[in-house]
Amino acid sequence: MKNEQSSSSSRRQFLGTTSALVAGAVLGANKIWGSPAIIRHLNQPNSLINGVQIGVITYSFRDMPDQSAEATLKYVLDAGVSAIELMGDPAESFAGKPKNPVDMRAVFPLMRKRSEKKELTEDEQKTLAEAETQMKAYNAEVSKWRLSASMDKFEQVRKMYNDAGVKIYAFKPNAFGMQNTDAEIEYGMKAAKALGASQVTLEHPSNDAHTLKLGTIAQKYGIKVGYHGHEQQTPTFWDTALAQSPANALNIDLGHFVAAGNQNPLDFIKQKHDKIVSMHIKDRQTPEHGKGNVMWGQGDTPITEVLNLMKTQKYNFPATVELEYKIPEGSTSVAEVKRCVEYCRKALS
Repeated sequence: MKNEQSSSSSRRQFLGTTSALVAGAVLGANKIWGSPAIIRHLNQPNSLINGVQIGVITYSFRDMPDQSAEATLKYVLDAGVSAIELMGDPAESFAGKPKNPVDMRAVFPLMRKRSEKKELTEDEQKTLAEAETQMKAYNAEVSKWRLSASMDKFEQVRKMYNDAGVKIYAFKPNAFGMQNTDAEIEYGMKAAKALGASQVTLEHPSNDAHTLKLGTIAQKYGIKVGYHGHEQQTPTFWDTALAQSPANALNIDLGHFVAAGNQNPLDFIKQKHDKIVSMHIKDRQTPEHGKGNVMWGQGDTPITEVLNLMKTQKYNFPATVELEYKIPEGSTSVAEVKRCVEYCRKALS
C-alpha cells in the first residue's frame, strides 16, 4: 500500500518533469563534450516535415483516462508531435478549474452524433439530457472561476510544453460560445496568449452578431479566431465572418469538407489560403461512399495532395491531425495519431 501511495503522489511530478530530465541529460552531455547547441533538441519531437507543420488537436486523446496537462504532454511526445491545438481542459485544470462532474468521454460521441443529425436512442437522449443539466450548473461555477484565474499557470503550461519541444499554436476552451460572457471570452483570449498560441478555435456559431463580437475582441488582443465547421462547410461558409474582422479566419476541416459533398478542396484552399489559420485533417468518404470516418488511405479525402500543395506553395498554417476513426482493437489513440503522423511524413517525403 505504501508503494502504491508513493506512486500515486509522484505521478504528476513524473509526467511533468520527464521531458525536462531528458533535456537536462542532453544539456549535461553538451557541457561535458562541448557539442553544438543543436544537440539539445535530439530527443525532442519534430513533426515539421519538409516545411509543413503537422500538429494534433489534443481532442484526439479524449479516450485516455488522464486528461491532465502533464499526461497530455506525454501523449503528444509519444505520438512524435511538436505542435498542437490544445483543448481547454488540460490547461484549465492545471490552472485550478473546478473538476467536471460529467464524464465527457461518454458524452462527446453523443454530442457529435446529434450535431451530425443522427438519430439518438431513447437511452442516449436521456444520458445527454442529464449530462447537459449537470453541465449547466458546472459551467456557471467555471464562469465564476474564470473571472479570477491567474495567467501565471497558463504561462507555466507554455513553458512545460516548450521545454519538451512542443509549441501550442491554438487553444480551444469552451469559453467563446454565445452562452459565455464577454468576460469569459476575454479570459480565453488572454489564456491563449499566455500559452503562446496565435489563435483560438471554436465551432462556427452560425450567428453573425457573435462572430462580429469575437472578431472585435480578438483584434484587441492581437489574436486570430479560427472558425471550425463540420458538414455545414461550403465554399461561402466563412464569408460573413471574414468580412466582419481581420481577426476572423478559417479552421477548416478537410475531412468534413469532403463528406459535405464539396468539390475541388484544393482549389478552395488555394483561394482561401491567406485566411486559413489551421486545418484539421482526417480521412472521410464522400456522400456517394457513405461519409465514413476511416483509417487514413481508405477514404476519399485528398490528404496527400493537400499536404503537397502546402509544401510547394509554402503555406505556413499547420495541418492538424484529428483522430476520429474507430481505434483498432489492441491499439490506442496515441499509437493511431503516431500512425497518422507517419502517413503525413510519407506523403511529404
